[in-house]
Order: sequence, then C-alpha cells, then structure tokens
Amino acid sequence: MDAWPQSVSLVLLLPLLLPLGPNQCAVAQRCPQACVCDNPRRHVACRHQNLTEVPTAIPELTQRLELQGNMLKEIPPAAFRDLPYLTHLDLRYCQVELVAEGAFRGLGRLLFLNLASNRLSALPQEALDGLGSLQRLELAGNLLEELRPGTFGALGAVTTLNLAHNALVYLPAMAFQGLVRARWLQLSHNALSVLAPEALAGLPALRRLSLHHNELQALPGAALSQARGLARLELGHNPFTYAGEEDGLALPGLRELRLDHGALQALDARAFARCPRLHTLDLRGNQLDALPPLQGPGQLRRLRLQGNPLWCDCRARPLLEWLARARVRSDGACWGPRRLRGEALDALRPSDLRCPESGAAAEEEAEELAAARPRAPTGVPGEEAGAAGPCPRTCVCVPESRHSSCEGRGLQAVPHGFPNDTQLLDLRRNRFPVVPRAAFPGLGRLVSLHLQHCGLTELEAGALAGLDSLLYLYLSDNRLSGLSAAALEGAPRLGYLYLERNRFVRVPGAALLALPSLFSLHLQDNALDHLAPGDLAGGRALRWLYLSGNRLARVSPGALGPARELEKLHLDRNQLDEVPTEALEGLAALVELQLSGNPLGALRDGAFRPVGHSLQHLFLNSSGLEQISPGAFSGLGPRLRSLHLQKNQLQTLPALPSLSELELIDLSGNPFRCDCQLLPLHRWLAGLNLRVGATCATPPSARGQRVKAAAAVFEACPGRAARKAKWTPVPRPGAWGTPMKGRRQRANEISQESGQVIWYSHLFNNFPVCCDPHSQRLWHSQ
Repeated sequence: MDAWPQSVSLVLLLPLLLPLGPNQCAVAQRCPQACVCDNPRRHVACRHQNLTEVPTAIPELTQRLELQGNMLKEIPPAAFRDLPYLTHLDLRYCQVELVAEGAFRGLGRLLFLNLASNRLSALPQEALDGLGSLQRLELAGNLLEELRPGTFGALGAVTTLNLAHNALVYLPAMAFQGLVRARWLQLSHNALSVLAPEALAGLPALRRLSLHHNELQALPGAALSQARGLARLELGHNPFTYAGEEDGLALPGLRELRLDHGALQALDARAFARCPRLHTLDLRGNQLDALPPLQGPGQLRRLRLQGNPLWCDCRARPLLEWLARARVRSDGACWGPRRLRGEALDALRPSDLRCPESGAAAEEEAEELAAARPRAPTGVPGEEAGAAGPCPRTCVCVPESRHSSCEGRGLQAVPHGFPNDTQLLDLRRNRFPVVPRAAFPGLGRLVSLHLQHCGLTELEAGALAGLDSLLYLYLSDNRLSGLSAAALEGAPRLGYLYLERNRFVRVPGAALLALPSLFSLHLQDNALDHLAPGDLAGGRALRWLYLSGNRLARVSPGALGPARELEKLHLDRNQLDEVPTEALEGLAALVELQLSGNPLGALRDGAFRPVGHSLQHLFLNSSGLEQISPGAFSGLGPRLRSLHLQKNQLQTLPALPSLSELELIDLSGNPFRCDCQLLPLHRWLAGLNLRVGATCATPPSARGQRVKAAAAVFEACPGRAARKAKWTPVPRPGAWGTPMKGRRQRANEISQESGQVIWYSHLFNNFPVCCDPHSQRLWHSQ
C-alpha cells in the first residue's frame, strides 16, 4: 500500500469516515442532560448546574471534564472510575468539604486536577491515591490548616502544587514527601509562622518557592536550605525585621530572591554569602535606611530598593561605591537628608554623600533622620536583649525563632513569664474572656500576638501596654462587640488588626484613633449594617479594608473619606443593592474593589467613575446582575486589568472597547441570549486574546456555544454581512488544494501546541464524520 498514490489511498479510506448508522453512534453521543458534550474533542462541560453529585452517563472516552460551580460538597470513593481516559478534571467552586480516600482511583491518565476555591479543611492520607500521572494540582483558596506527611506521597509526577490562600500555620517535617519532580510550590497567602527544619526535604527538583504574604517572623534559612535546587524564592510581605548570616540561608543555585514589602530594618553584609549565584535581590517597600555592601553573591546584578527610607549621607558611600564596582543596577531613591530627597541612588556620586560638619547641623540632621525613620519594631539581633525570662510551665518557648506558644492549653488567664525577646506569642484556643490591664509585661519586642478562639468579650484599658513593637494583632473568632482606644493605646505601631467573626455592629472607629500606623483592618463576617461618616476617622494610614460577609446595606457618602490611601476595599457578601459610587469619592489610590455576592441587580452609568484612574481589579461576580448600562464602566479606561462578572443573570452585555488593557475577564455562568443585540459583544470578544468563558444559553440552536467563537449565530445580523465582505478570505490550512506535505506539517504543529494526540480528522473536514472515534483511528492506523 505504501506504493499507492496518496489520492488512491484517500478514495479507499473515505467510506470509513462517512457517518455510521444511528445505532452505531448512540454510545459515543450520549451526554448527561445538564452537560454540554464536545465529542470530537472529548470535552464535557457541566458548569454551574447546581449538581450535587458527579453526573453519570458521561462518555467513557472523555478526556476533559469541567464541573466547576456546582454543589458537590463531597467526592466519594472511586467517583470517576468509569472515566479512565480523563486527563483534565476541573472541580473549582463546588463547595467540596471532603475528598474521600480513593476518590480519584482509576484516573491513571489524569494530568491536571483543579480543586481550588472549595471548603477543604483537611486531606485524608489516601485522598490523592491513583494519580500517578498527575502533573499539576490546584488546591488554592481552601481552608486547609495542616498538611500531614504522606498526603502527596503518590504524586511522583507532579511538577506544580498550588496551596496558596489557605489557612496553613505550620509546615511539619517531610510535608511534601513524594513530590520528587515538583518544580514550583505555591504557599503564598497563608498564615505560616513556623517551618520545621525538614519541611522542604525530599524536593530535589524544586526550582521556585512562593512564600509571600505569610507571617514568618524570621528568615527560615535552615528549612529553605533543604531545597538546594531553588532558583527563585519569594518571601515578600512577611514581617521579619532582620536577615543575617546566622539565619543560615544556603542556596547555591538561587538566582532571584524577593524580600519586598516586609518589615526589614537591618540587613547583615553576609546575609546571602552562601547564595553565590544570586542575580536579583528585591528589597522594595521595607524600612531600610541604610544598607551595607553585600558580601558573597558575586553575580548580583539587580538590587531593587524602591520604597525604602534610604538616608544618603557619608555613611552610604560604601554602598554607592560597591554598586559601581560590582556593576549592580539599583532603583532606590534617597529619603533624606532634605537636600537629596527624591534623588535616584544610581545618579549620585560618592562626593554627593556628605555628613554635616558643624555640631548644630549634625544635630538638625539627626533629628530629621529620627523623624523619617519608620514606626516599626526596633529590636534586631545584635542589640542587648536583656535576660530572657523562663517559659511558663504549660507553654513552649523556642529561643532560635523567638516564638512562644500556649495554643490549646485550656488556660483561663493570660500567663506571664515569657522570654522578653519573644517576637511571636500564640495563645489561641484557650478560655479567657477578658484580657486585663498590662497583660503582657516585658514583651516590648513582641511583633505578632495571636488571641483567636479564646472566647474574648473585652480588652480592658491598658491591655496592650508596653507592646511598642507590635505589628500584628489577631482577635478573630471571639465574642467582641466593641473596642476602646484605651485598650489599644499601648501598641502605637500596630499595622494589622484582625477582628473577623466577632459581634461588631459598628466599625470601632474610636479605637482606630489609637492606631496611627494601621495598615490593614479585617472585619469580615461580623454584623455591620451601615458604614457611616466618622467610622474610619482614625484610619488615615489605612491601605486595606476588609468588610466582607456583613449585613451592610448602605455605605454613606464620606464614610470612606478619611482613608484616602485605601488600596483594597472588600465589600463582598453584603446587602448592597447598588454600587456606593458617592462613597468612593476621594479614593484616588484604590486598586482593588470587591463587590461580589451583593444583590446589585443592575449597574448604572458612571458607577465607578470616582476610582477610574486607579482601579485595576473589579469583582462583580455572583451579584444578581441582570442589566449593565452602556456607560457603567465609563472612566475606568486602560488601567483596569481584571473584571469578574461570572455567575450573574446577564443575557446581554455592551461591548467594552475602552477596557483595552484587560488581562482577565470572566463572563462564565451567565445565560447570554445570542441574538443580534449581542453582536457588538461578540465582535469585541473576538478581538481579545483572552479566555472569557461566555457561552450562549439561548436560542436552543446555539446553546453551549462560546459567544466569542459563535460566528455562525450572528451571520444574519444587519451589518454583519457588510463587515464580512471587507475581509479577505485566507485558505484554510489543510484544505484540499493544499499539498499533503503541508497538511501533515500543520497537523504536527497543532499536535505540538495542544500537547495531545490528534487523529488528523481535520484533513477531512469537508466530509461529515460521526462522533464515534473508531473511524478516525482507522485513518490514523493507515
């Protein structure tokens, strides 16, 4: 047969590709009623159908199954045993609380499993068994508090594991045992404060580790050094104040280290001496007023210092000379003295850096420096720490990390006698309803205080007296209904206050007056019903405000006015029936606005105009939206990066050409009516190189088709034909006039792009082919 002309081969094989009889196709075409089945692509989608269990009668040959947005709650054992060819399984937003042992057994071909944004608080030991081919596992956005060693033991092929946005506090030894091919481990946005020294052991292939937005009080050098192959390490947004050689960070292959937006006040010259290949060091947004020339990382070429209060006097000359000598690019700017404020560090010469000669000038500059220093913890290793006191009998005090813990000991009063160099004190899950006056004597270096789940009803006046270095205060999951300024006066540097799941009916505005440095306020899941002018009078330094899950029906004009530096505002899961447009006036720095889960119904013109010049992320999902006026997003313009409109009741939506820089737009879960009224949206979406998730719900002939790609649906619309006439038709790759060699080359290219086997049936798309794949296999076998 190899000697036959190709045309003869095609003629003989064409009968194999013609439609089979109705009985012969029945098995391949079966599809659950709530799903959309794309049999040629072996893709089944059952999204947002309120399913409470995995549907049956899914075609056995299915490779991609999308179940996101249902109400499964539990994945039972062997839930997918009849789908042995699955390679991609999406279970996001399914309210899953339990994954039973053996839930995924039989899925030996599965490559991608997405369990993100569910309610998992634990993973049983054998929950992930049977996934020997799995390459990517998404568990972000759950409620996981702990990881048991062995949980990932059967996932030897996984290259990416995402555990971001959970509630992890501690990583035990060998937490990731078995992940021998893992290259990227995402642990950001948790509450991690402790990593066991062997927590990262057994990860020989790890190249990237994301630990930003946690609560690490010290650089966990010993634990990190277990991952010897790391090339990129992200530790930004953690509250440790110092990094030095004694932290023991030894990563011979590290190329990029991010320590941005933390609380660093001092950095030892040899802090990274055992990271010889370090190329980029990101120290932006810390509290460094001085930096020594770094010793050890001889390949360093980029040093990011923006947002630090750098003091450019004669003491900064060694740094400037080292930057020039080592050819390190830096983007920092001087905070002072006044004559050099705002000057770029790399634009200065050593002779520009002078110290005052006269005593009066020196004294004046010293006062200026003291005033410019950030209000933050002052203690760093190397200072006199005083005698460390004994540890209370029922608690554990770890001198190396300066952490003390009495979690869950049944205490009925706050114990005394902790080491006075303690930086983190964990008193969670005890039983004391009141924190008395001067409850924490001798703890002037305390940075983080945990009092969650203690049944607290009151903090007495002076309760935090002497806690001058406190940055983080956790009072979540208690019975507090109020806070006084007198109770918080002892912690003037407090930056993060967590009051979630208490009994507040009003924002404790008076208490905020005692917190001039408050950066982030968390009041989620309380009983607030109104945000009134004056509630945030003490929040002038506030950047992040979280009011999710309350009963807010109104945000009065001017209520947010004092917080002019606000960057994040979360008002989701409340009772707002309209966008509080007037209340947004004056928030010129707002970057993220969360309004999802409110009964908005409609968006009027100019709803977001007050924040149009700054807003980058807008969340309007699950808001009952039925109508969006053509000018609703006017003023937002090119700064907007993400727009979330999923899970609403939109049947139509105007085109949004002014949002020219969108990186993400989610329109999934809306019942779009694909008629001529939707043509402008179709045209706009067709020009976006984004996956938007919009599908047609009506008319029935278009149900399940993507709005972006459903060109045939809009063929008869006025103006469509004229627009199409302007296009120049381009021959379709693989058309019959194209040489066979070119067609096969195109098929190979497509196969490489998708990473999946292609049966070359697209070479015959002038002929109707039955959904049964056996005829396609016959062609391939020839």
